[in-house]
Amino acid sequence: MAQRLIVGLDLGSSRIRLAMGQISTSPERGPHLSVVGAVEAPSQGMSRGVVSALEDAVGSLSSALESAERQVGVPIEEAIVGVGGTHVTVIDAKGVVGVSRPDGDIRREDVERVLEATKSAANPANHEILHVLAHGFSVDGQTGIKDPIGMHGIRLETEAHLVLGLAGNVRNLTKAVFRTGLDITELVFGPLAAAEAVTTARERELGVCVANIGASTTSLVIFEEGELLHAVVLPIGADHVTSDIAIGLRTSLQVAETIKLQYATALPDNIGKREEIDLAEFGADQSELVPIRHIAEITEARIEEIFEKVEAELRKVDRSGLLPAGVMLTGGGAKLTGLVDVAKRSLRLPASVAAATHLATPMPEYVHDPSFSTAVGLVQWGYEEQRRGAERSGGAGPSWGGGKALGKIGGQLKKVFKSFIP
Repeated sequence: MAQRLIVGLDLGSSRIRLAMGQISTSPERGPHLSVVGAVEAPSQGMSRGVVSALEDAVGSLSSALESAERQVGVPIEEAIVGVGGTHVTVIDAKGVVGVSRPDGDIRREDVERVLEATKSAANPANHEILHVLAHGFSVDGQTGIKDPIGMHGIRLETEAHLVLGLAGNVRNLTKAVFRTGLDITELVFGPLAAAEAVTTARERELGVCVANIGASTTSLVIFEEGELLHAVVLPIGADHVTSDIAIGLRTSLQVAETIKLQYATALPDNIGKREEIDLAEFGADQSELVPIRHIAEITEARIEEIFEKVEAELRKVDRSGLLPAGVMLTGGGAKLTGLVDVAKRSLRLPASVAAATHLATPMPEYVHDPSFSTAVGLVQWGYEEQRRGAERSGGAGPSWGGGKALGKIGGQLKKVFKSFIP
């Protein structure tokens, strides 16, 4: 019997990307995840991570699904969907409960109740809770506990991060997916999934920042001691470089995009002063010679602005220049030439372009591409959920850390959102 597909869906502002994985077994590695398919298609009806035109978004997604089904040869019925955009926020919350058993032994039910208590303590109006990420428990005042199950106590407390999405935007995204006939296994904050794909547990323990540079947004997640420390979505991305080039050269966005992909670099000092290109060769109406160095200077200015905003977020959590594992740059915008050098200079940290190169796949040109980090990370997220579910059913203890969602929050939201579909 064929393994059920684990599908990750990344609805970006410029491209829709799907990755499809299966659990494989080999004598050497045992059960492991293999990404068996990946497709991308132009995205319409999406702006800065949210739905701006429902019918256009449904049409683009339907086209991408058809391509994915042709690739893997089976119908795709459900997917783990990434949620992004500047409307997603992360707040701190606390929960306190009394241990239910008379003998004082803490069970999984007590942990679930204290996590529910955090949601009740801080749930802003018009927001949906996507994840509850516990970053520490305390039992009868004893702090620093990672896993309280099996311990003895009377009072159980936790501190957690709540990842919240604006209800209207989350529902519109969900509605667009359901309109294609696709079911939603879980809603996942996209930057967390990207971090799952491009970082190791060791890096998250030491301290790492993942910067996912998309078309219209740049998402940051910062980890330390294996826990999520900070997350934010900045309203600036690679399309802003295109706009700057279009304005600077007084040409169209289409011409500017082509020039960006072929000639843009964030290192103008590496370009000779006499190197030029003719705009007419890229589709401009009139011939005009433009110095490539001028294009690089425009690009460098915008990239420096992006990293200035990243540096400001690092300062908010007192981690400026203090993350040993450095900055992992991913997303489609991370492929820009010279980006790593500007990141090292601006952030005073190690920096590298990261992708999910550790996963086995017959399509490395897609899966090992930084632009697919979120889609592949969603697949890996689903695989880890299945693996931990199997461990729990076998009696193994849970893993609360690593930036993981505690429970199928998306599965619960699914029932609510389906009521909005006519």
